[in-house]
Amino acid sequence: MSNSPADPDHETTPKSKNSRLGLFFAYLPLLVFAALAAVFFYQLESGKNASDIPSVLIGTKAPSLELAPLAGLTENGSQVPALTDAMVSGKLSLVNVFASWCVPCRQEHPLLMDLASDQRITLVGINYKDKNENALRFLGELGNPYAAVGVDPKGQSSIDWGVYGIPETYLVDCDGTIVFKQIGPFTPEIIETKLMPLIVKHASFVSN
Repeated sequence: MSNSPADPDHETTPKSKNSRLGLFFAYLPLLVFAALAAVFFYQLESGKNASDIPSVLIGTKAPSLELAPLAGLTENGSQVPALTDAMVSGKLSLVNVFASWCVPCRQEHPLLMDLASDQRITLVGINYKDKNENALRFLGELGNPYAAVGVDPKGQSSIDWGVYGIPETYLVDCDGTIVFKQIGPFTPEIIETKLMPLIVKHASFVSN
């Protein structure tokens, strides 16, 4: 009986398998990079950015607020109130999630100081995963725009609000419904074109 040579097209050796696997893993980072680059260029071409991502909470009732105050934060010698449902009940409220370690929070802070003077809204803050002394230093340096501040050291309340990056800000109408969400820092353009029309609209409901 003669032995015929194995068909080289069907021969698979452990060495060849390892070689293919090695090539796959060698090129895997490049494939992942290419996929991410494709997504990036798609967003760039479409003009979309993170602030355009819709929130599933818009049109729903805002989560309950029962947060402890930022101890030591005072206004005219009195402790700034804790952030509770009672502080925003029946009011057109702007709920801003911030932290002292958040660079974009620092960038948008002057705009919040301006918004705080708008009598149509009540601006309140959730201090997210921050140290008490750092938050006090942050507001002491830049000013306190908030009528109430609640601390969220573990981020649990912020999770309920759908927060996954800060700053984030929510406009809540007088009956407790979320009508707007800003992902990332405010800019003058966003305030003028997106936030202000909603403040005008919902403030008229309050006055009526």
